[in-house]
Amino acid sequence: MKIKVLEKSTDRVKIQLQGISLSYANAIRRIALSEVPVMAIDNIIIIENSSIMYDELLAHRLGLIPLKTDLSKYVLPKDCDCDNSLGCLKCSVSLVLDSGDSDSTKEILSGQLKSVSDTTTIPINSDIPIVKVAPGQKVSLEAYARLGTGKEHAKWQASNVSILKLTKEDTDNDYTLEIESTGALSAIEIFVKATEILRNELREFTEKTGGLKK
Repeated sequence: MKIKVLEKSTDRVKIQLQGISLSYANAIRRIALSEVPVMAIDNIIIIENSSIMYDELLAHRLGLIPLKTDLSKYVLPKDCDCDNSLGCLKCSVSLVLDSGDSDSTKEILSGQLKSVSDTTTIPINSDIPIVKVAPGQKVSLEAYARLGTGKEHAKWQASNVSILKLTKEDTDNDYTLEIESTGALSAIEIFVKATEILRNELREFTEKTGGLKK
C-alpha cells in the first residue's frame, strides 16, 4: 500500500491511498467520522443562571463548542479507574464560565470559558456565541469535558467531512480520502488516529478468533 498526501492544512487533508481494498479504505473514512475521540463538555454544574436560556439548552450549546484536544494526555472514561461521574485529571478537564455583573446587554462568548485543570483544552475559537444577558442577569457555572466519539454523540465528532472517492474512475484499489476537521484535532491527526484504531480493532478481532476451529 502507498500513501500520498496531496493537500494538507490544519483543518483539511487530501490523501491518496493506493493498493488498498475498498473495505479497508472505507473503514478509515468511517472511523474518522465516528470513532476518533475528542474532548467535549458533557456535564455542567449551574451556580447561577438568570439569563433567558434554560439550563438544559445552555448545557447543550456548551457541549457543541469544539475544544482543542491533546489525545496524549487523556483516556476515555471507560478506560479510567477513577470511578467518578465527573471524571479525574486522567479523563476529564474542568472549565468555568462567569459572565460577571453588567448594567448593559452583552453577549457571552466562548472565549470566556476558562480551562482550570488544563489550559490547552480550550474552545477552538473565542468568538462562538453562547448566550446574551440583559442588565442584572448573570451566568456562572462549572463545566466538565471528557473524551468521547462521534458514534456516541455528534458533539464528539472529530471530522465535519470524511469522503472517499476513486482517484480515477477506471482504476481499482486507488482512492482519495478527504478529511475536514472540526478543529479539535488537526486533519492529519484524525487520519493517523483512524488508521491506529483500525489496526487495533483488526488485532483484537484476530486475537479473539485465533482459537476458533473449523
